[in-house]
Amino acid sequence: MSERRALLRRIRVWLVIFIVGLVLSGLTAFPLVTELRWAHDALTSWAAPVADAFPGLLEWIERVRNGLDATESQYPFMLYGTDWLAFAHLVIAVAFYGPYRDPVRNIWVIEFGMIACAGIIPLALICGPIRGIPFWWMVIDMSFGVFGVIPLLAVRRMIKRLEGLDRALAEERVPA
Repeated sequence: MSERRALLRRIRVWLVIFIVGLVLSGLTAFPLVTELRWAHDALTSWAAPVADAFPGLLEWIERVRNGLDATESQYPFMLYGTDWLAFAHLVIAVAFYGPYRDPVRNIWVIEFGMIACAGIIPLALICGPIRGIPFWWMVIDMSFGVFGVIPLLAVRRMIKRLEGLDRALAEERVPA
């Protein structure tokens, strides 16, 4: 296998992993009420040792569950906002098909994703305190930006290397 094909394959593998992560995080935004019930049930039964080790976690999950239960019963239309959040994740995942097909031409999507990952941190630090989010939960939210940018940095570096290989191949084909 040529160096170019191997590099393209690695780029595509990283992109598939990133796309799957976006899709999964999007899909999990639809059933928030059910997920919070499951998390609460787990922390009060088989995962009780986790709740014992992190007492603030169970308190926070109970608070969020109560809020979502009240919202669902009295104002279900408010949960429509999380449906749009989920949809946005799915649409962004589709955008990464461009770099999958043609990484060099669509490197801007990778850079857009890196900017979005960086933007998670100030969003969490500004909006979290306004909304009464515990700091440790903001750290979890910020970790999505940190862990999201890692594969994008690797992909961007590989795309730049692929671009260099393509340029070198083009120069070889041009008669002197």
